[in-house]
Amino acid sequence: MSIINNRSVYRTILIVSFILLNLLLLLGINKTLIFLNTGAERISMLHLEKETINTYLPKTIWETVTNVGRAMEANTLKEVEKDYLFSWVVKNKSFKDNTKEGIEDYYTQNTRANLYNTINYNKKNKITIESTTLEHHPTLEFYSADGQLVVFTDKNVVEFQKIYQQDKLITTVEDTATYKVMMLLEDGFWRVRHMQKMEKETLAADTIKSHPTYTIQGKNMLKDKVNYTIKGINYYPKNSAWDTFGPLFNIDTIAKDFDIIKKAKLNSIRIFIQYDDFGKADVKQEKLDKLKKILDLAESKNLAVIVTLFDFYSDYTLENWTLTHRHAEKIVSTFKNHKAILAWDLKNEPNLDFENRDKDNVLNWLNHMVAVIKKFDPNHLVTIGWSNAYEATHLSNKVDFVSYHFYNAIEDFEKENTTLEKAVKKPVVIQEFGVPSYNGIWNLRGYSEADQAQYHKKMQALFKKNKLAFMSWTLYDFPQVPSQVAGKWPWQKIRQKKFGFLDSKGNKKPSFLYITY
Repeated sequence: MSIINNRSVYRTILIVSFILLNLLLLLGINKTLIFLNTGAERISMLHLEKETINTYLPKTIWETVTNVGRAMEANTLKEVEKDYLFSWVVKNKSFKDNTKEGIEDYYTQNTRANLYNTINYNKKNKITIESTTLEHHPTLEFYSADGQLVVFTDKNVVEFQKIYQQDKLITTVEDTATYKVMMLLEDGFWRVRHMQKMEKETLAADTIKSHPTYTIQGKNMLKDKVNYTIKGINYYPKNSAWDTFGPLFNIDTIAKDFDIIKKAKLNSIRIFIQYDDFGKADVKQEKLDKLKKILDLAESKNLAVIVTLFDFYSDYTLENWTLTHRHAEKIVSTFKNHKAILAWDLKNEPNLDFENRDKDNVLNWLNHMVAVIKKFDPNHLVTIGWSNAYEATHLSNKVDFVSYHFYNAIEDFEKENTTLEKAVKKPVVIQEFGVPSYNGIWNLRGYSEADQAQYHKKMQALFKKNKLAFMSWTLYDFPQVPSQVAGKWPWQKIRQKKFGFLDSKGNKKPSFLYITY
């Protein structure tokens, strides 16, 4: 009897297992058929949507979307633009890695054959191409009655390429060209059927007129057409060093500091915006609101503001260029008419990234960023804050005035500054200078507060003698300094805490007597 019962149990287990196995098999077949019938989801396969949001946001403006026949639907136009830009992402990625991944999802059979030939040739000759596009100006030419075909002309596409052979940079190429593009709707996606490169076209001139408060005339800076000399200071609130727009933001505290600065007979401040803190390419409105409060306050106190962008940013790779462009565009276009802004400072001490980030990468990025800022804000000056006078000749023909930082011996100052002034033939601003008032256990040979005062007395005498523009570092001693600024060790942090004219309790140090000439 027990044997029969056991057989029944085994038979039941086998039958149930067989049924479950077949159910799972049928479910798997069903999923496979759905996948094959609908086509692979390109976005999920290549993570392109995330990749595009994170690494590719070229400026894209449709010049016209009118069509003689069928009207172009707004949603369709959005899909066409998305798939078209994705096609550039795929092509750029393929030429960089010499792989064919994703090409068949964004190009029809005839078009991808040409791309495959290029990839095979480059792979054979060990050529790789890093590239990006910065601007697109498409104009709709034709949209079929059945909604399956679209033709447009993408005018004056700005492309930047770096061409390598055997991992060695051969050349960089910047090109502006127009493309005639045909796209077909296949499997619910728009694919490039034809793309013909043509000569660039003449676009309508920008009609935006500038209304600058600060201008440059030869080697002089003017405010409302009157000579103006910057006598300023680098500014962080005492309790939020390197985090002006953070959780401790308090406009009343900043107002009191601005009163101190104004009463000290200074006329300008320099503040800092961090790329990550402000939201990267998707700039946070709350940060813009805080910046506006500071600028409005500065205007009410008659203080000019130099706004330093991209603080602590050091990724100059091509794939991220368009993200930084959108970041800059949002900020400078928002405040292009603000009277308090004297200048946009593109980057703090970018030459310190030359060794680890490649000098050409840094300079190319800066060169394009100058153009981006001037395009979206024609009213304010542009400069770059180099870490020393020797590097400050870079891109001097692009900026409106030259800025550099001086932390060498006083005896070297006049020679370094004079050499730079002769080389650039533009206004020069000593944008940072100073010494820390610390000579304790971590720096026995450092400066006392009295030594610091004598340093500033001598520097101001030189500034007065030569009628120089300056911005000292900094208003306050800081109770805390972030590790990312000076390093994590006490002997690194303590020096950076003690550059102020006011101590960490707000008391005037001896150097305050020599805060300006």
